Amino acid sequence: MKHRTIYHRTCPDADSGLQSLIAGLLAPHAAIPPKYFYDELGCALYLAICQLPEYYVTRTETTIFNDNRAEIAETAGTNKQLIDLGAGDCRKAAGWFPFLEPSRYIAVDVAEEHLNQSLERLSSEFPNTEMVGIVTDFSDSMNLDNDVGTEPTTFFYPGSSIGNFAPASALQMLRRIRLYCHRPTSGLLIGVDTKKNPSRLEAAYADSLGVTASFNLNVLNHVNRLIGSDFDIAKFRHIALYNESLGRVEMHLEATVNCLVHIGDDSRHFLAGERIHTENSYKYAPAEFESLLLEAGFSSVSCWQDRAKDFSVFYAE
Repeated sequence: MKHRTIYHRTCPDADSGLQSLIAGLLAPHAAIPPKYFYDELGCALYLAICQLPEYYVTRTETTIFNDNRAEIAETAGTNKQLIDLGAGDCRKAAGWFPFLEPSRYIAVDVAEEHLNQSLERLSSEFPNTEMVGIVTDFSDSMNLDNDVGTEPTTFFYPGSSIGNFAPASALQMLRRIRLYCHRPTSGLLIGVDTKKNPSRLEAAYADSLGVTASFNLNVLNHVNRLIGSDFDIAKFRHIALYNESLGRVEMHLEATVNCLVHIGDDSRHFLAGERIHTENSYKYAPAEFESLLLEAGFSSVSCWQDRAKDFSVFYAE
């Protein structure tokens, strides 16, 4: 059995991240970065969201993968190192192992405990593949200099997670990935959600069971533990809406009553109806995202879609 290793590539000044979180909560338009969704409970709730009937994203992407695996694998190439960004439970990447036959698997995620459990399971399933876990917040910086070798590489970024970034920031992220594609035939396999009927988009982020609402509200519990604040989730409700002019679904937490919250060494009065912005999920027409990939420095782009054109999978070399 090949070895499994976990490395930490966290920001050397962890306090700066928490200070930024506090500043965001005290800003005129309060906001919490979506990376704070993923404590242990948040990870479990996200996996539950992926099983919901309203949340088409995961199953549609999986359908595209299953219908086109051989062609995608031929386009991407085999026996490369596979770098999984936002690996989570690693199951999406594992589905590619028999097709891409990775020489090495590098799973990158901010949730250490979840990553460790996932790699332990994957190591037993694929004992002949070297497993590496990188605990880092790659949304702020992609510090993989000590981990990405000079061999050909396939980056894997599924689930339309790129949509959490505004287009300008998404372009920066894609450019960072492109810089690590050192060798010819290296590239990026990425899933991207498309623009569609607003009612379908909003339903995907406000399911009838309230799982997404719990996922959103749980971020306040996580923030309380991190900075010692005293948010009462009973005084907030989940809001999801599609901002058509910006091409994005927005998630917010709205105060249902006037409330005082202690945040760091300060405090803030939230008025009933005041919102905390927790997530954006940008949607792209295929031509829009292809243009973004080309602007990032990729030169060859292939695209696969489901029959309803609800989702796109790109390989960019």
